[in-house]
Amino acid sequence: MKSKFIPVILAGGKGERFWPLSRRQRPKQFLCLDGSGISLLQATANRLLPLVDGWDNLMVITSALVAENVRQQLPLLPSENILVEPEGKDTAPAVTWASLEIERRFGGSAIAGFFPADHWIESPEGFIKTILAGIEFAKSQRAIVTLGINPTYPSTGYGYIQQGNKEEEINGLPVYKVTRFTEKPDQETASEFIATGDYSWNSGMFIFGVSFVLQELEKFAPQILKPLREKGEQGYFDLEKISIDYALMEKTASAYVLPADFPWDDLGDWNALERLLSKIDDDNVTNTNSVNYQTKNSIIYSSQNDEIIMTIGLEDVVIVRDGNATLVVNKNQTQDIKKALKLLQNQNNSQEFL
Repeated sequence: MKSKFIPVILAGGKGERFWPLSRRQRPKQFLCLDGSGISLLQATANRLLPLVDGWDNLMVITSALVAENVRQQLPLLPSENILVEPEGKDTAPAVTWASLEIERRFGGSAIAGFFPADHWIESPEGFIKTILAGIEFAKSQRAIVTLGINPTYPSTGYGYIQQGNKEEEINGLPVYKVTRFTEKPDQETASEFIATGDYSWNSGMFIFGVSFVLQELEKFAPQILKPLREKGEQGYFDLEKISIDYALMEKTASAYVLPADFPWDDLGDWNALERLLSKIDDDNVTNTNSVNYQTKNSIIYSSQNDEIIMTIGLEDVVIVRDGNATLVVNKNQTQDIKKALKLLQNQNNSQEFL
């Protein structure tokens, strides 16, 4: 039987570090940050469609809060291909439930791929080449293939994958046995990893045979598999919140890494706009009408085209204006937006701003 490839888009994230543009009912994956007019979710679907035979073979897993947004942005996607989680429990339950659904609909010989909805990828050709190599390896081996990103700086915000022995080369792309996963190391450790040349950033993209991964989940994460196998989405209420990295990837002996052959960015926070948009005067980045006097190395963003933002004497700041909310933050503290949002949640009438 021919193995069908079924990609699944993971679209349940909150994207809080892009507040106020990203909100509970409009998280990051629904935003267009590069001025193209195409959201990150739509761009992800467009990249995957050439790999499958139409919309019937593409799936999205998301939360009940934003499922309608998915339907609106992807109107050609069959409604039954939108898996709606009753509760967000991180990626392990999402991957497990979707894998069970793929097995039920397409059989255990199907090859599944999982792709976050909020990544920016510049080269569709390089992406397709890499995914086809991953599919071929997953067909020939009892393997869970993860896509690794070549690290360009010692980031403390990504997980790292250590590459072991080279197992095979497919279409000019090497596949390595995974030696270990390391979650978000400190600066010194990240620098040491990069210096070895043996580490990749963990992209959160996976490819595997469905029947094999369900066997591995039964071995290493039965507390997740059993409730979902018996109850479907209702099994979510019995589950802990855990990532697929912790639940399975750090335990299996069948993990392999395929270094990605394309430019990639996970757009983690507002600083990512410096990589997406062109810089103007004094290295400022802006998408809107702005006057910047003695302002340097700053990001000015607005969703309102009929307004103007004026800055004077600022450096290394991010200013974002959207509807009823304005953010002003030092570029070095954008990771703290999530913490500040918790303070906002404690205020009266905060729901209209979240």
